Amino acid sequence: MTTQVTTATLATLPFDDAERFGDRPAQRFKRDGNWQSLSFTRLAGVSDDIARGLIALGVDPGSRVALISETRAEWMQAAYGIAAAGCTVVPVYATNSAEECEWVLRDSGAVAVLCEDADQIAKIDRIRDDLPELAHVLSIDPAEGYPDLAALRELGRGHGNEEERRRRTDSVTADDLAVIIYTSGTTGKPKGCMISHGNLMACVQQKIDFGIIGPEDSSYLFLPLAHVFAQTANIASHAVGCVVSYASAGTAAILSDLAEVRPTYFPSVPRIYEKVYAAFAGAPRTEEVFAKVRAAFGGNLRIAISGAAPIAVEILEFFHRAGVPIFEGYGLTESTSYGTVNLPDALRLGSIGRPMPFGEVRIADDGEVQLRGPHIFTGYWNDRAATEAAMTDDGWLMTGDLGSVDEDGFVWITGRKKEIIITAGGKNLNPSELENELRQSPFVSYAVMHGDRRPYPVALVTLDMEYARQWAAARGLPTDASSLTSLPAIRASIQATLDEANSRHAPVAQIKRFVILDHDFSQETGELTPTMKMKRSVINEKYAKVLDDLYGQG
Repeated sequence: MTTQVTTATLATLPFDDAERFGDRPAQRFKRDGNWQSLSFTRLAGVSDDIARGLIALGVDPGSRVALISETRAEWMQAAYGIAAAGCTVVPVYATNSAEECEWVLRDSGAVAVLCEDADQIAKIDRIRDDLPELAHVLSIDPAEGYPDLAALRELGRGHGNEEERRRRTDSVTADDLAVIIYTSGTTGKPKGCMISHGNLMACVQQKIDFGIIGPEDSSYLFLPLAHVFAQTANIASHAVGCVVSYASAGTAAILSDLAEVRPTYFPSVPRIYEKVYAAFAGAPRTEEVFAKVRAAFGGNLRIAISGAAPIAVEILEFFHRAGVPIFEGYGLTESTSYGTVNLPDALRLGSIGRPMPFGEVRIADDGEVQLRGPHIFTGYWNDRAATEAAMTDDGWLMTGDLGSVDEDGFVWITGRKKEIIITAGGKNLNPSELENELRQSPFVSYAVMHGDRRPYPVALVTLDMEYARQWAAARGLPTDASSLTSLPAIRASIQATLDEANSRHAPVAQIKRFVILDHDFSQETGELTPTMKMKRSVINEKYAKVLDDLYGQG
């Protein structure tokens, strides 16, 4: 039976869910080493407390309230509460620097911010003088000198504004602004994508109608809730009465959490699947090995989604053979995370699936994939020019991705318009395909192809240090980063993978030289976004000298 949520908003959803699902568990989280749960009834109560607390603070309807926290149960509780107060959620990645936080808070005009802990509040302290509109700073966990979430809830319970909260909640419409999600800034300053309640619920409804998530499922979420992919996964789970378990200690605890939680639904980015795939590199493709692969995800997985970045078809084939059904989807923040998706009964590995029924896909004359439908955002906050530049005159979102649609309606991505390399000889090259093939080496973490206005392509390679150290230690070899990058056997293994990849491409597109960096890319060092996508412009600028050396120009 289909669950109908399209008439709901993010503001009304927790209260509707409480009526439908009552004491069923809505959230699971680890406290003092043990998994605890919160029912749908209690989740609605907490959301009500938070909404009334914001009203008691004098936060007006339509105000922007920021959230700076890792993924945890309280993040979603706060988001529901902010929406129920008639306000707009402004998610901020917990990994952002103080300066990056300042940009989001200032651009959005946030009047309040809920930080995770004292460390996040310290960022706000450094920039507070530059944020005149920021009136309230609160913390989820206790932080000296600042009201915490418990205090906000107590304030809400003690304030006689229940009718005001109900009025605000019921006044929210599908056209109202639910969240402003700032793009991760792979090119230039982040822009605030305005996502309406109608945008969110259109995607949620499609996930339900497609059978991606159902009432008997259990979800596990480690993705940053500042990203729309994680938000829609969480909201859709709750909309059907599905419990969501939150990562207990960030990405470091994913595999141990999965073994304990044993979810049936797992939304993820390719990097996690790549890590597990690399761990089984070279192992025979036997049922004994496949059983271990299934066990790595808890042994109970019904459906896993891969999104936010491309995943190699070889990895998808491996997991499907192993009985771990990973389905690749496609979308942007501007399309509220979804546009196309593969499904169990409509699957073509390597494609990004078929369009969602509520939306449309077309290929422009220059090969660009364009999207249209109720999931397309309402524009960029405070940036009309950027909004106009993102849309065609007839109302289609220009994704910036190049692709095609086959005779059965499956969409295939072939590259990014802005990432196309034009060699000195005038040849156009798509770097992502060779990069993904090079990452098939268990030693390779990231690979970046370079060659714009150059005579031939080269690559920067980073090592999967965990795998490389284990490999070296087993052979009695040094395991420090400097030694690993210069080990002839590691370089030879990567070269062999590259040779095989190159053989599938025309000579002009082949990577001629590569260098192994002595450190991996990370958010902290600036090369990756919070969803682990490479910032090419940053990498090209940061490693310009290394690239010049590859061309003998250093």
